Amino acid sequence: MPTVLITGASGGLGQALARRLEADGYDLVLAGRDSGRLQAAYGDRHLQVEGDCTTSAGAQAIIEKSALAGRHLDGLAHCVGNIRLGAMHRMRDADFADCLQANLISAFHTLAAFVAHLRADNRPGAAVLVSSAAARIGTPNHEAVAAAKAGVEGLARAAAATYAANGIRINVVAPGIMETPATTGILGSTVAREAAARQYPLPGIGSADELAGLMAWLLSPAAARVTGQVWSLDGGFSSIRPIVK
Repeated sequence: MPTVLITGASGGLGQALARRLEADGYDLVLAGRDSGRLQAAYGDRHLQVEGDCTTSAGAQAIIEKSALAGRHLDGLAHCVGNIRLGAMHRMRDADFADCLQANLISAFHTLAAFVAHLRADNRPGAAVLVSSAAARIGTPNHEAVAAAKAGVEGLARAAAATYAANGIRINVVAPGIMETPATTGILGSTVAREAAARQYPLPGIGSADELAGLMAWLLSPAAARVTGQVWSLDGGFSSIRPIVK
């Protein structure tokens, strides 16, 4: 039974992916900064690890706790991140730093710890990181998150090249706006929700379950020949423009 580590497991995407992988028979290690939130989301199911992967030591500790519990990881789904919107000339230094820490730096440290774990056992594996449509096409007031997520995409491509010879696959998913607790402030009103939905050539708001399905496929043997790729799930937002009526 393959074992997958999900970071940010108490968030909307993390929970959606956990449900999907659980249904597919995976063994899961669920990591988050708040053990109370993990317990509330999952009860006593699966191995739950409290830790902060925004530092090298924190990411390594999550992997080490998993190993001490007898888990040898086969997959990583890094679902940690946040959304910081606002024009760059008005953004506080602390908010920009927090955006980089949550989205890019956490991905770097977690992926590094995961790869080291696989290499120590001379085992193959698969990782999926999360980017954003904002990293693929210019979107107003997304400078901070676009910069962070573009870094995630560059990280994945380079790491995929470095570790392909070890049988380690690394891919990225890049969604448009999704219905999760993190977007409540953006989609909080009917007007805002309708305006957001109209941005997409395929109109609508994405769901965490849709993205979880793509991530589960990328972690599975069905994607054994796929690495170094960024998979958009954004209703065509980053690649085509709708017919304007």
